[in-house]
Amino acid sequence: MAIRIITDSAADYSAQEIQKRQITCIPMTVTFGDKEYLDGRDITKEEFFELLTEGKDFPKTSQPSPSSFLECFEAAKESGDSVIAILISSALSGTLQNAVLAKSMADYEDIFIIDSKIATLGMRILVDRAVKMRDNGYTAHEIVAELEALKPRLRLFAGLNTLEYLAKGGRLSKTTAALGNLANLKPLITFTEDGNVTLCGKQMGIRHACKQVAKLVMDDEPDMDCPVYLLYAYDQKNCAAFLHTLQKNGLKLDSPKVRGIGPIIGTHIGTGAFGIVYVAKAGSKKMS
Repeated sequence: MAIRIITDSAADYSAQEIQKRQITCIPMTVTFGDKEYLDGRDITKEEFFELLTEGKDFPKTSQPSPSSFLECFEAAKESGDSVIAILISSALSGTLQNAVLAKSMADYEDIFIIDSKIATLGMRILVDRAVKMRDNGYTAHEIVAELEALKPRLRLFAGLNTLEYLAKGGRLSKTTAALGNLANLKPLITFTEDGNVTLCGKQMGIRHACKQVAKLVMDDEPDMDCPVYLLYAYDQKNCAAFLHTLQKNGLKLDSPKVRGIGPIIGTHIGTGAFGIVYVAKAGSKKMS
């Protein structure tokens, strides 16, 4: 009996990374005007950001349907395999709800659905841990227990370059966004314990934003025995400045893992964002 690991495209894996890990990635849908794209299949990260910045239509994202999960679940049931599905925070998307519905339709108990309470590279840390444990012969129950213990220690801090896309997506008033952009205001965001995105600061300009995020990270004490990822949205310039600030503050990242985010989160934060994802030391409390 094998263990099948499933995630969704908000984890921002490339096709090559998915193949290497031998996992299944269920795509979300990105819509520009009347044209739909399956994230990671019909549109690349670069193509998405080009449409975002140059096109006239603001994108909409939608979660996979229950049938997308049901197909995978029924295939696993037929083979007698276990399934571990690690999905985007249920506070941000209905993806997990649709997976739960598909599990009930499949009528198969050996399916474990994990609410990551995070997005993008935070999901990747969980998926990669699951893959490593699967490959080392752990049971599905052991993997799920490990992931549930790891979840509260996951951190994501990011600095946004513009308020424009939060306003376009209806998460901020256009007046507030215009005033903030005029003042060169850079909002800082993180994930709460319940998987919501919240503002954790704001600074005038990228340099000060980098400094504040670096301070938040250093005060929190990352576990350097676990992966540390730097993230960027389309343009790596601000991410490079952030890396320099982290190193000046004493965080030793000899070979940093730098990854670009994709359409699902990119829709809301736009280009030029920078950030970090890591595992905090045991006992460190996540922002509530």
